[in-house]
Amino acid sequence: MARNARYQDKYLQNFKEHLKELISINCISKAYRTGRGKVQALSDISLFVETGMTLTIMGKSGSGKTTLLNCIGGLEGPDTGSVECFGVDIHALSNRDLSLFQRRNMGFVFQYGNLLSYLTVFENIAFPLILNGFRNKEKERRVSELLDKMELSDAARAMPNELSGGEAQRVAFARAIAHSPGMLLADEPTASLDTETGNKLVKLMLTMGKDEKCTIIISTHDQEIIKLSSKSSYIKDGKMKGPENE
Repeated sequence: MARNARYQDKYLQNFKEHLKELISINCISKAYRTGRGKVQALSDISLFVETGMTLTIMGKSGSGKTTLLNCIGGLEGPDTGSVECFGVDIHALSNRDLSLFQRRNMGFVFQYGNLLSYLTVFENIAFPLILNGFRNKEKERRVSELLDKMELSDAARAMPNELSGGEAQRVAFARAIAHSPGMLLADEPTASLDTETGNKLVKLMLTMGKDEKCTIIISTHDQEIIKLSSKSSYIKDGKMKGPENE
């Protein structure tokens, strides 16, 4: 049964301090219909992620990594099974409540940043704060703090097309954590970056994620991320394969 936003706020108020099992993925499956027939993207996947953990999901292109990430974040719904985040079955929520839930409790980083081209760097980072009703002083303080940590203070008024790939991904990451979400989902965040820039971004993400008490789930081929993560899972042909590494 869907839960209204007021109940969610009360329920989630102190989840970072008291909830151990942050995400519970229970037997989810997902298939697509294409011109070539049915494609089974996910098959009966179950996964548990604890608060503060960094989980990497590994697998070849087309293995189901992005679909799994999208189902965890509510961007797609599974055909069967459930995804519970902070004790809430997110796919049982109405579209409005799911949107509100995502806005307050999740951050997303995509492979190519997906910055809003018509907003400055400062405005891109401030966007989730505006959506969540932050006051101007709070918004300015938070954005300035993140720009400083990202070493991008001199780019505050720059437009996205003036940034390098690494700078754009740092802005995308800053935007994703600006509202202090409990969970960050990142889909191949270093795939378009050179090794040195990618490694710098990874260390920044993991350090700041720990500081922010944010649980991070990343789909990746990047060995640097895998080495530094708390746990990794391998997905092949839509199924979890092999042991998870503690």
